[in-house]
Amino acid sequence: ARHRACPMCGVHGSVVELLTVKALATEAALRRLTATRHRFCATPTCVVVYFNDAGRTLSAADLRVPVWQKQPFGARTLCYCFGESEAVIRQELQEHGRTDVVERIRADIAACRCACEMRNPRGACCLGDVIAAVTRVTKARLVGSDSWSTAALTGSARSRD
Repeated sequence: ARHRACPMCGVHGSVVELLTVKALATEAALRRLTATRHRFCATPTCVVVYFNDAGRTLSAADLRVPVWQKQPFGARTLCYCFGESEAVIRQELQEHGRTDVVERIRADIAACRCACEMRNPRGACCLGDVIAAVTRVTKARLVGSDSWSTAALTGSARSRD
């Protein structure tokens, strides 16, 4: 239990399969990696993305993909399998008054096309994150299109075991 908290920010991290960490780590980070349990830190202000029971960490710079939880609100990629992002959601809302991003992802899940356990840095399905993002982007749109960096709208995934 004492190793569940991020050594940098102290927030509880969710367990991530080692295969996820290996798939997303840069070559240099792979050479430092140990075959132990890793956890994901979703805290937006923390530099740590992954940490293990020994307290060793990997930051966003150690990964091949940007981690949306660590980026500013506005254009973050939320779905690592199909490239769905806050920018796509915003564009659909502006052009059509609605977005079909959730339906598209649900259809891809039903067709067994997702690889979230390998592509998503959190190592889990992105659908909950995308649904929350639709709410955030919709709120930002109602507040005004220049409010994309509003701190109250940043949101991040909740840590789970």
